[in-house]
Amino acid sequence: MTERWALAAAEGGGALLAPLTRDGLPAGPVLAEPDLVESVRSRPEVARWVWRSTTGIYPRLLAAGVRVERCYDIECAELLLLGHEGRLGEPRSAAAAWARLRHAPVPPDPPPRSAEPGTQSSLFEPRSGTDLPFEALLQVYAEQLRRHTAAEHPGRMALLTAAESAGMLVAAEMDASGLPWRADVHRAVLNELLGERYPGGGEPRRLAEAADEVSAAFGRRVRPDLPADVVKAFAQAGIKVGSTRRWELEALDHPAVEPLIRYKKLYRVWTAHGWGWLQDWVRDGRFRPGYQPGGTVSGRWTTNGGGALQIPKVIRRAVVADEGWRLVVADADQMEPRVLAAISRDRGLMEVAGHEGDLYKALSDRAFHGDRDHAKIALLGAVYGQTSGDGLKNLAALRRRFPQAVAYVDDAAKAGEEGRLVRTWLGRTSPPAVGADEDGEAGIPQESEEPPSGEATGTYGFTPGYASSNARARGRFTRNFVVQGSAADWALLLLAALRRALAAGGMRAELVFFQHDEVIVHCPAEEASAVVEAIREAGELAGRVAFGETPVRFPFTTAVVERYADAK
Repeated sequence: MTERWALAAAEGGGALLAPLTRDGLPAGPVLAEPDLVESVRSRPEVARWVWRSTTGIYPRLLAAGVRVERCYDIECAELLLLGHEGRLGEPRSAAAAWARLRHAPVPPDPPPRSAEPGTQSSLFEPRSGTDLPFEALLQVYAEQLRRHTAAEHPGRMALLTAAESAGMLVAAEMDASGLPWRADVHRAVLNELLGERYPGGGEPRRLAEAADEVSAAFGRRVRPDLPADVVKAFAQAGIKVGSTRRWELEALDHPAVEPLIRYKKLYRVWTAHGWGWLQDWVRDGRFRPGYQPGGTVSGRWTTNGGGALQIPKVIRRAVVADEGWRLVVADADQMEPRVLAAISRDRGLMEVAGHEGDLYKALSDRAFHGDRDHAKIALLGAVYGQTSGDGLKNLAALRRRFPQAVAYVDDAAKAGEEGRLVRTWLGRTSPPAVGADEDGEAGIPQESEEPPSGEATGTYGFTPGYASSNARARGRFTRNFVVQGSAADWALLLLAALRRALAAGGMRAELVFFQHDEVIVHCPAEEASAVVEAIREAGELAGRVAFGETPVRFPFTTAVVERYADAK
């Protein structure tokens, strides 16, 4: 089998391609062929295709029924390498990499393109200013291979790049397959929740009724969709609130709270997944949001549109398997604590995480006198930096029993406070500290407005943007980054292993959804049990490949259902 070939799209639907050595150099002449799809279809022996961007080529192959097993995405690799070198934020296009290689002016990256409702075709068109001569692309690739060898852990960094590239293949295939979606069920849910719509596009009936209740509770007209108006109304009622976030409202004693929270929930459904969303995003019984692997600095995925990673449970009733098919919904159990055990190499915590049962229960039996809640709060406090009050006492107990695990995240926090970089186990690197506030302290990546929930759900939704903050806050970020980012790296390997297993088994099953610690496979009913086993095996394989041979297990809670909402 030929190890790898470089491939680039040419004008008129053609292709430029060449075999490569393991050093990334051409092993033969550059070939010009008239049809890109046929150039790949006719070479099933190629083990890995090297190209500028998966989104620029692979959807065209999928549309023609051509699937590739592996690829190397040059622009994904450039982003990871820049991060590893402490240069995250610099342009990551292949054209920028080529300019840096020649010490020439570096062009800015083109602005990101959002998925268009109902279609992703715009995502896969060549973007102005990013095209390169084929020979230049080959030189960029060879230089990237050299930069991989200069990484702190070259083997891990190469594995991370391969996993990220595999994630790009999975993302393109999920968008091609689409998540099964019943528009008729969605409409019925909206009618049930929101009531009928009024002519002219105003708020539906139940939303308008909730708004009227809020106004009645305050004794004057209040716009519940305007936070400033709500804050002002509470102030006039003698109650000072800093925001209209749900967790802050729930602590108040006022008759407006209940209808206000109800309004906010309904308003979110109406604006985020209402009739307009349905018309824009669901076509031919499928939802295709444009998945973006590594869309956050921690490596977690985002989407280019459609809000696929924030589908409310009530709307999940519309995610229905095709006739005779099933949805296999799998959630990784306590993923981040298990990852902490693996990366810290703490013997005691690895032993606790070496069982497929409730990790928090096992932890409580060892260190917290059987108090599961305290054990959970302590472990999550170590990961997320919740170390005040009772959390500090619980953390002390955790440190006594699992010193290496706590020291691992403590060291990451200290590095962040000092403005140093931290890395995931495979080498994904935190952003450098940038800017400074009035006290001269470093900035950190901006985090979610939601408070810690106490659950291992990764509620800290870090984005690539930056916010000015203090060193302690950056330490909280880097403390979490080493765990959440390593979990994201494991998840990439899970997807790659599962994708390969489904194909090797000759199944019709399709990966159709992924978020953080959850995966959904759409499959014929008779394949469901095999898919469940494939997921279990893929999780264990991902653990071994990512972290080596450790006692840590990565179990799943799996449900075989016809409707997504029935899985939880």
